[in-house]
Amino acid sequence: MTMNFLNPVTTQTWTNGRHLVRCVKVIQETWDVRTFCFMAEQPVLFFFKPGQFVTLELEIDGESIMRSYTISSSPSIPYSFSITVKRVPGGKVSNWLHDNLKVGDELAVHGPVGNFNSIDFPADKVLFLSGGVGITPLMSMTRWFFDTNANVDVEFIHSARAPRDVIYHRELVHMFSRIPEFKLHIVCEKKDDIGEAWAGYRGYLTQPMLELMAPDYLEREIFCCGPTPYMNAIKHILRENGFDMSRYHEESFGATPLDVREEVLELAEQAEAEAEEIDYADMLSVEFVGSGKSVRIQPGETVHSAAAKLGLHIPKACGMGICGTCRVGLKSGQVDMEHNGGITDEDVAEGYILSCCSKPLGDVVVDY
Repeated sequence: MTMNFLNPVTTQTWTNGRHLVRCVKVIQETWDVRTFCFMAEQPVLFFFKPGQFVTLELEIDGESIMRSYTISSSPSIPYSFSITVKRVPGGKVSNWLHDNLKVGDELAVHGPVGNFNSIDFPADKVLFLSGGVGITPLMSMTRWFFDTNANVDVEFIHSARAPRDVIYHRELVHMFSRIPEFKLHIVCEKKDDIGEAWAGYRGYLTQPMLELMAPDYLEREIFCCGPTPYMNAIKHILRENGFDMSRYHEESFGATPLDVREEVLELAEQAEAEAEEIDYADMLSVEFVGSGKSVRIQPGETVHSAAAKLGLHIPKACGMGICGTCRVGLKSGQVDMEHNGGITDEDVAEGYILSCCSKPLGDVVVDY
């Protein structure tokens, strides 16, 4: 890198959208977890809110795949960003990244987006609760607090299977040894046959453990990320003790919950039953100006499903308004958009929508 690379006149600022980046470093964090670091060919200041995520645009075995990963680095190091990926047995994307992505490779990313962040929910006292690779967004927040000398009291409780599975262990110990207001607690879930010396907490995080580590946990802003059973157990403890759940924030990129899948199936059956009753005049027009195509859809259908009927492929990863991959411009008309943090207020003000969760309220024109 030359000093010309950092010329402030040519440096751009990262905004939500599609960006080409290059892998500049791969770090082996644990035996099954790697961190991939990225920079842009042209200098970009990667500003984001600690805890937000990006969506990778990949081609694996000839198939286009989108996958979301939390940014694990801090915006205090602005010329690059990192994601940390655990190799999941049978996981198509995680295994491909571990086996194939190397320094020098280029790929496209979408984002950054996400409501789970420490900027939108400021607090003097916070409690971070993470399980496994769910540590990544909380690590981004912790790095941000550390680098900016933030006046924040942090209790960080992390659960891992065994000592060898603790991601960022040495860095965490370093940061928490330097600031008295930062306190670190690690729980190893395997009670027996850990195979390593371990004098810390063992088993699953329980209410007595939580009270020992953070006696004032009911007074803190809580950020939680981990496997769904882990987060459900945390929420159960908090609700049983009267915690104000408006101060609880969680992030998860797991599989679509069973109740959501069942609701989708139920809605599909209702739509099929009602389809014959809908008059053609009641259907709505969706026009895609970029392709010159248009289609009429039933009320309640999404812009994304309208595109699919025309053979137009709008990339998407989650289908629930989380990842922001399916963002398109709305040229005219109105939609009902129920998203889950995948689009910013600024993007909405500029006329963007998420096609996967936007239902036209009348005839609309879309820029795609």
